[in-house]
Amino acid sequence: MGNKWIAFFAAALISSAAFSGDEPMTPTLKVDLGALVETGVVEPVDGISAAGQPDQAAFEVFANSGYTTVIDLRGEQENRGLDEPAIVESLGMKYVLFPITGHDAISFENAAKLDELIKGADGPVLVHCASSNRVGALLALSKSLAGADADEAMSYGVDGGLSSLTTTVQSLLDNK
Repeated sequence: MGNKWIAFFAAALISSAAFSGDEPMTPTLKVDLGALVETGVVEPVDGISAAGQPDQAAFEVFANSGYTTVIDLRGEQENRGLDEPAIVESLGMKYVLFPITGHDAISFENAAKLDELIKGADGPVLVHCASSNRVGALLALSKSLAGADADEAMSYGVDGGLSSLTTTVQSLLDNK
């Protein structure tokens, strides 16, 4: 093999190492729980992280990363697969149940209430539901209440996990 190919493969190897996860990545609003557990690292964006349903290992990473509050948007009847309040509180974080169930619960009023809960926390906050769809929906509406235009609000919501509730949120933003 010529020196040119050796240099090419060495550069490719160095490039792949640079993207192997050893370097800190820019924090994202909706976190990948699998990657979070694997790396043991999570950083909030504007004091919050959005997620689907965490397991105990993920809650431990949030606690070890200085999160103080977990806001659960799931309804009481939704199966979490664990005793979430007990786990969260045993890790030294505050557990807040703020059930958002059904399309009618996606509202500017509930977005404002969520914003109050986030602002009232002593440190970084995890906001989650089953998939982060409800989280993203309320974050989009909250961003709109803070003065963002509809496109910016929708983009923020999508970054927070908004997916199947896009039409509901867009309708609310259009009729604001």
